[in-house]
Amino acid sequence: MADSLAVVRYRQGRLVGRMQSLGFGLRQEAILETLTQDVHKSSDIEGERLDLEQVRSSVGRRLGMDIGGLRHAEDKVEGVVEMMLDATGNYDQPLTVDRLWGWQAALFPTGRSRMRPITVGGWRDDRTGPMQVISGPIGKERVHFEAPGAARIDSEIDAFLGWFNEPSDADAVLGAALAHLWFVTIHPFDDGNGRVARAIADMALARSEGSSQRFYSMSSQIRLERRDYYRTLERTQRGTPDITEWMAWFLACLGRAIDGADTTLASVLTKARFWQQIEGVPLNARQRRVLNRLLEGFEDNLTTSKWAKLARCSQDTALRDITALVNEGILIRSSARGRSTHYTLHFG
Repeated sequence: MADSLAVVRYRQGRLVGRMQSLGFGLRQEAILETLTQDVHKSSDIEGERLDLEQVRSSVGRRLGMDIGGLRHAEDKVEGVVEMMLDATGNYDQPLTVDRLWGWQAALFPTGRSRMRPITVGGWRDDRTGPMQVISGPIGKERVHFEAPGAARIDSEIDAFLGWFNEPSDADAVLGAALAHLWFVTIHPFDDGNGRVARAIADMALARSEGSSQRFYSMSSQIRLERRDYYRTLERTQRGTPDITEWMAWFLACLGRAIDGADTTLASVLTKARFWQQIEGVPLNARQRRVLNRLLEGFEDNLTTSKWAKLARCSQDTALRDITALVNEGILIRSSARGRSTHYTLHFG
């Protein structure tokens, strides 16, 4: 693993160095985007689709950033965000059983996984049978993995936590790969094992950098490579104790995640260039708030009524705000008229 590790470490250090050269505001924007994608994609890997705007709102509020106009986050969104920010923000604190139970409980605030009641804030008990990862229709199921029995969980977790919390001369990036595999193989919860395992890996990656600031999203890259992710996990878990294939895949995926951070950086720099270009244009707080939303990727057509909702103002006020920006050349009015009239952001 030495050569692959050296390459990833070089990319990691170069990215962190580039981000640290940005001003505080731009770094916060990059962290907001990274954490939003990390939370959103980690859930999406498991088929749980969270509202992206709610995730951004929750992350932004916890980072102390004003990103008004977003929806109030549901409890399940707040729970995933809370877990991720605790893992990365408190990376230097010991990982404990209580902490793991708290993370998993935060993922399932209703005590249910979809419609099924599950044990939250505690280990699975296997009362309904062994913990198995299964795919396929009823009657033709395929068992990809069967976890250790519930009676073994306490001793297995004790061994895992003892290793994870003990200072080591081994590289922390390799530790992140091993921690992910080890925890998801114990599979101690009724549900949420994958998301908790990825949070543990992110915690170890934060340790490897000695910083809670996140500029790349491992979960986003895993989501792109989900098929290979599950295949590699399955082959490793069903094979011998030689885990080289998993470690090599994790390092390669991490390298691609770091490279993918260029997209985040480009978006952040685009926002910075936009604000520099319109410096001197008088804007009120509502206009700044909605322009920021447009720069963050507002997907719908911007209409007067949608502006009013984002800015929390009347439609008459929204029209005045929009007209002023059209006159400044910051917004472009569509050729359609009446209720079909909408606006797009424009800058050189």
